[in-house]
Amino acid sequence: MKRSVFREYADSLIIAVILALFVRTWVFQAFQIPTGSMENNLLIGDHLIVNKLIYAPGAGAAERAVLPARDVRRGDVIVFKYPVDPERDFIKRVIGLPGERLEWRERKIYINDQLLDEPYIHFKDRPGDDPRFHNYGPVTVPAGQYFMMGDNRNNSEDSRWWGFVPHSYLKGKALFIYFSIKEGGSLLNLFSDVQWGRLLNRVR
Repeated sequence: MKRSVFREYADSLIIAVILALFVRTWVFQAFQIPTGSMENNLLIGDHLIVNKLIYAPGAGAAERAVLPARDVRRGDVIVFKYPVDPERDFIKRVIGLPGERLEWRERKIYINDQLLDEPYIHFKDRPGDDPRFHNYGPVTVPAGQYFMMGDNRNNSEDSRWWGFVPHSYLKGKALFIYFSIKEGGSLLNLFSDVQWGRLLNRVR
């Protein structure tokens, strides 16, 4: 006996919901940029897709075939649990890797006493009075942890303030911008407020 059309649609809908929940939980995460700490590379109002499998050691062969896993690299832009409040997600760039000696000196980063080339860095805003905006360290990054910094160094409270990020707190690598709207903008003004030129840009 053939199943009813309603039953076929219901089964398809249930499968689609299960797949969507699986993808949302294990593969991808959406993330919205809330502050200017990553400007000019990521702007307030950018909406990102995050690869949650790339740093996951337990990913199976099927998952790795679609989204290969690898080690954390310097320069990766990562969403992670905020060390001070793990219920919140932050996004920053990986600057210091485990075992490295890092120093922020006169607004330049030195890794093991070698100046780091940072083409992504910006000083868009006026820095605050805290000396950590200009100098920090030297510190040695502990095993299994990372030193994170925002690209807009004058407007980013990052590992200079709250320390290192454990590997277990990493949630995924930012892949691309799937939607972007101007700060304070509205979807009612699609043509003026949506930043169409940023859609599908890769996060670098």
